[in-house]
Amino acid sequence: MKESNEKVKVLFICVHNSARSQIAEEYLRRLGEGKFEAESAGFEPEQINPLVLEVMKEDGFDLTKKKTQDAWDLFRAGKFFHFVITVCDREHEERCPIYPKPFAKLYWPFPEPENFTGTHEEKLEQMRNLRDSIKKRVEQFVEETSGFSEGSK
Repeated sequence: MKESNEKVKVLFICVHNSARSQIAEEYLRRLGEGKFEAESAGFEPEQINPLVLEVMKEDGFDLTKKKTQDAWDLFRAGKFFHFVITVCDREHEERCPIYPKPFAKLYWPFPEPENFTGTHEEKLEQMRNLRDSIKKRVEQFVEETSGFSEGSK
């Protein structure tokens, strides 16, 4: 499936590639200790959510120059991934492109940030909670795949 010295290639997909997938990609890069090659994309890419920029900056990430990607462009380019992880709800997940096999498809449903309500500070707190939930799930993923990332089948 993968060479022992090859990085584990992971693609995170959400609707707009503006929040959840961006957060997951950045945490996998940091927490994966160089064992993973992470990307993120959306099937309707937009600009990165300003609340994401704020809460990620709080944890040492500068995403101000980061661009979103179209999942279909990656698909058409024939990109290969070991894991494709959707971080949106089932309705949106079903619209994601099917990437060339072999890969493991995982589903991590997280709330849609566009549905956050309240004052700016209340939305910011909801985004912090989302960020922290994604970070925890990425930590689990790194632990769960440690054997895979060390070259075992």
